Amino acid sequence: MQFRWDWLCLGVLIISSVTAEAENEEALDAGVEVEDFDKQSQEADVDRDKSSLGVVYQTPKPTGEVYFTETFDGVLTGWVLSKTKKEDTDDNIAKYDGRWEVEELKENTVHGDRGLVLKSVAKHHAISAKLTKAFIFDNKPLIVQYEVNFQEGIDCGGAYIKLLSSSDDLDLEYFFDKTPYTIMFGPDKCGEDYKLHFIFRHKNPKTGEYDEKHAKRPDVDLKKFYLDKKTHLYTLVVKPDDTFEVLIDQTVVNKGSLLEDMVPPVNPSKEIDDPRDKKPDDWDERPKIPDPNAVKPDDWDEDEPSKIEDLDAVKPEGWLDDEPQYVPDPNAKKPKDWDEEMDGEWEAPQIPNPKCVTAPGCGDWVRPMKNNPKYKGKWKAPMIDNPNYQGIWSPRKIPNPDYFEDLHPFKMSTVSAIGLELWSMTSNIYFDNFIICSEKEVADRWAADGWGLKKLVASANEPGMFSQLVAAAEDHPWLWVLYILTLALPVGLGVLFCWPAKKTDEDIDFKTGISKSIMKGELKQEREELEDDEIELGAKENEDIAEDGKMKRREMEETERDIIKDTKKMGRDTSSEDEGEGGGDIEEEEEEENEVAYGSQEEGDKSNKSGSEDEMKEADESTSSGDGPLKSVRKRRVRKD
Repeated sequence: MQFRWDWLCLGVLIISSVTAEAENEEALDAGVEVEDFDKQSQEADVDRDKSSLGVVYQTPKPTGEVYFTETFDGVLTGWVLSKTKKEDTDDNIAKYDGRWEVEELKENTVHGDRGLVLKSVAKHHAISAKLTKAFIFDNKPLIVQYEVNFQEGIDCGGAYIKLLSSSDDLDLEYFFDKTPYTIMFGPDKCGEDYKLHFIFRHKNPKTGEYDEKHAKRPDVDLKKFYLDKKTHLYTLVVKPDDTFEVLIDQTVVNKGSLLEDMVPPVNPSKEIDDPRDKKPDDWDERPKIPDPNAVKPDDWDEDEPSKIEDLDAVKPEGWLDDEPQYVPDPNAKKPKDWDEEMDGEWEAPQIPNPKCVTAPGCGDWVRPMKNNPKYKGKWKAPMIDNPNYQGIWSPRKIPNPDYFEDLHPFKMSTVSAIGLELWSMTSNIYFDNFIICSEKEVADRWAADGWGLKKLVASANEPGMFSQLVAAAEDHPWLWVLYILTLALPVGLGVLFCWPAKKTDEDIDFKTGISKSIMKGELKQEREELEDDEIELGAKENEDIAEDGKMKRREMEETERDIIKDTKKMGRDTSSEDEGEGGGDIEEEEEEENEVAYGSQEEGDKSNKSGSEDEMKEADESTSSGDGPLKSVRKRRVRKD
């Protein structure tokens, strides 16, 4: 068992050394990376177009047909700030005077890459731009894609965009919340309500009025996209087959049908409730009614109270009737600035009476109340099924005069401009790399050249595992307990199994006893082997002297009796000697066994050489007697002595 623990401890030490070596190598690599990063930072001061990874940033360029692109890397042209006011709002905050700036990201900066940043707090912001060419909802899908980074998180505010409907009177200087739009798309958050809007305005073909159709909420948790301070890519795909997809970081988070997954539905119901239909006065909707034939029992007393005094109660002994429950505080003193004319007569504050603490109670004793067994309450007739029940009334259905069936809601109003009309309680919301196109490959390539590079830089600047654990523990302090237990467990096991155990006297005695048992076992085995050899020898000699055995049997019997007597005598001497010396020493026992074995071997040699008469007798006796090898050993031991 000790051997196994030694190997276990050795394995733990080897693993620890390998882990430490790996950590040292990682530290060295990290040191090299830091040196390289510092060197690149110095180079970045010279060449601002190089990223922290040494990758040269290039402004994304579309690889196919597009309707609008904007990278904000050059001069901000084509964008118009709104000069109007928000309707139905206080004049102090109604004006769209929120400030916009074009600047780089604060964290994970890609030098040379800039974006549009919302800078003001608690102000209305509105900015818009014309599309390169209008998008007509015909036979090509609409793909809208842009980047958002909540650099300081988000408390309450949005980062959605509006695709403004084309019209002859569209003036971007007067862009505000009531400006007609075709699609609104993007993130929005207030409180703990995290949203990702996809709304389109659908025109009623009969009335000509527009209604907003909202997509169902995504099934994923959106919280991390608002709070991790990373740049995220938002994509909307609306297809001519009347389906849509919403993606975040090129992963689908919501999809469905424009006909089936919008609220309210695009197409109204065929029938509606008749607004002129009214419920008849005699319509009975009561499923249960009181039994009209029920009569109140004569012994039913409605005047009995629910609680009565417990007449069996007895005032506890020691009740202090003359002591009030509260008394003035004897340690209280009137304040020096107390003005009796202004404040009235000063009275000490009341405190619980200390005498009532040890007593069962103070003041006037009142009998406790108990439930009245005679109480039955107000009598009511039992309920029975209403024989006149007619069910729940509902107005009759009539054909919907406004019913229509639009089988292709994809054919929306033409889009000619893009705008951001936002209110936010958090500043520094970053927008970048807008694109409107019809080909997914074009949008993906645009994302790879812009958002892909930001993602690469952010991944390279990610803190190490230790920093992430510390940051997580700062947000959730209970994690410190988990960390401590996780570290303490392997350390405790290592100390428990690898720490050298102190040898005690019991261990030494135990090991000595084991060694003695082993030596005794070896001596016994050698003795048995020696006896087996002598038995074989005696068998061979017995064949040679079989004829002479009968003549000498009497002499052998006399010799046997003498040997048995001597053997018993020697056994008594040996047992008494062992009792006197406390069991003897292991070395003396070994010498005695060696002498017996040596004597047996010497006796066997003599018998082989001389073939003496005594040895022949012993061999004959060993074969004829029932004791066999044991007697032969005892005989030789007697002769040796």
